[in-house]
Amino acid sequence: MNLLMQSVFLGPSLLFFVVIVIVPFFLGMYYSFTDWNGVAVTVNWVGVRNFVVMFADAKFWTSFWFTIRFTLAVVILTNVIAFGLALLLVQPLKMRNLLRTLFFIPNVIGGLLLGFIWQFIFIRGFAAVGKATGIGFFNLEWLGTEATGFWGIVIVFVWQAAGYMMIIYIAGLMNVDRSLIEASEIDGAGYLQKLRFITFPLVMPAVTVCLFLSMSNAFKMFDLNLALTRGGPFGSTESLALNIYTEAFTNSNYGLGTAKALLFFVIVALVSSLQVWFTKRREVQS
Repeated sequence: MNLLMQSVFLGPSLLFFVVIVIVPFFLGMYYSFTDWNGVAVTVNWVGVRNFVVMFADAKFWTSFWFTIRFTLAVVILTNVIAFGLALLLVQPLKMRNLLRTLFFIPNVIGGLLLGFIWQFIFIRGFAAVGKATGIGFFNLEWLGTEATGFWGIVIVFVWQAAGYMMIIYIAGLMNVDRSLIEASEIDGAGYLQKLRFITFPLVMPAVTVCLFLSMSNAFKMFDLNLALTRGGPFGSTESLALNIYTEAFTNSNYGLGTAKALLFFVIVALVSSLQVWFTKRREVQS
């Protein structure tokens, strides 16, 4: 009876998971060793040729290096800003609920739509402000050069993601045992000492989650990249996800694209697993 009930409740979900996730994953592994163009009926086995071509592809390594730099920048900035906002918004402020909502709203805006909005801001809005004020910051070609294009995407990603991470940090901060804080105050601990030796160690579970989410989302960033710069100028701001998409669906090299995607999956899985293992070891119990 229990087996029947489990089959009834879990069966449909398991079936959809297998059909939508597991089967395409293994098909992708197979196609990475073929020359399939995504349309043809015949599929020719080419062995490791796609991987040889991939490692010799300069554009792939440019995209790889861009993704690494982008991930490091946004993981640090997103979590620092989110944690700072969380520390502020756990204080007894009159408008803290409104502020939490305002900071969270960017996260509910779709990536492509958000990218087009910020593209207008960078090109039209900043130019108007720069012309009116004469401030050089607003007169930069934000999406026109490699350096400014990189930081333009970073700004939009952090602006969108920080509010979501802030909510997770707020939940972690609200679970900190107040008696420990009060005991440290009696012993004469200052604010920074309480933050370093009590608060931060006790919110490490939230840090683990936020680092994992921000890192994996940064590695997989595609929609903002497509909407803001499309990888330009000259491929200097092309993420790995956009490079894979272009290879498979624009260049019709589905086999090579899935080979890149397979390597991408291994890298993201390895880095994310190491991050979770490293931060989990630093979690403490209150």
